[in-house]
Amino acid sequence: MTDLNKFRGIFCALNAIYDENDNIDEGKIKEVVKVYKSLGVKGVYACGSTGEGFLLSTDERKQVAKAVKEAAGDDFTVIVHVGCASTKESIELAKHAESIGADAISAVPCVYYHLPAESVKRHWESIVEATDVPFIIYNIPQLTGFDLSPAMLAELAKNEKIIGVKNSAEPVYLMERYRQAAGDNFIIFNGPDEQFVGGRLMGADAGIGGTYGCMPELFVALDKLVNENKIEEAKTLQYKINECIFDLLTCKSLYGAAKQVISLRFGIDCGQPRSPFLPVTAEEAKPIADKINKYVSEL
Repeated sequence: MTDLNKFRGIFCALNAIYDENDNIDEGKIKEVVKVYKSLGVKGVYACGSTGEGFLLSTDERKQVAKAVKEAAGDDFTVIVHVGCASTKESIELAKHAESIGADAISAVPCVYYHLPAESVKRHWESIVEATDVPFIIYNIPQLTGFDLSPAMLAELAKNEKIIGVKNSAEPVYLMERYRQAAGDNFIIFNGPDEQFVGGRLMGADAGIGGTYGCMPELFVALDKLVNENKIEEAKTLQYKINECIFDLLTCKSLYGAAKQVISLRFGIDCGQPRSPFLPVTAEEAKPIADKINKYVSEL
């Protein structure tokens, strides 16, 4: 039986980090993981959207996953996104994640072909059957073109190896529908960072987010306020977080801005995202990092 408590809390969607030759920089990835671990984050989600998973080769994704697990140890939860265009390649990554001791795997549907529900269901079930690792569905319809229905989730949730869903669809209403469909013994991760409080109040147990890495202290504090039912204080903090998210989104690329903010705040040079994402300078990101530092000092 999977211990679901290790999946309740704040999970940073981990950025990919490259060296000057555009190769994976394992050392800096490990440094960032250790920073998050020290700040009360529950775990990391590797090789997903924020991790530029679809811009990495299969070998690079394995390299990232292995580095993350080595830095995490056994007391920090590691979720590895293994979704690929093909089921075959997804299974290869799933088996690798199992071999390195990942706590869970996760996958989107195919991100190019718009497939019917039965194809997506078979894709996910094939990945699940390939390992003994707990599986987390990743629903992000704005990128994949497929929106997981509550009815399909209810069917998938009957499989004891499918323990949760990372829901990045924007309607908060869907959190409640998923909770009704899957029951209480199932983890729902809030995806939209700017709606964390709303998602938690409507049924989510935890959160995985691409901006969490820029301001993990704020999201850890926000999660604590929701857990303590201090909703007015949580709303105030969410509004501050949303100011920072808005600023990040005004930059030429979110991932470029996020990497610069992380670099400025934690002293780890995270470089730039891989092309075709646009680079962002430290000068452009500094006002955002300063604002986050101010809000962290006010906690």
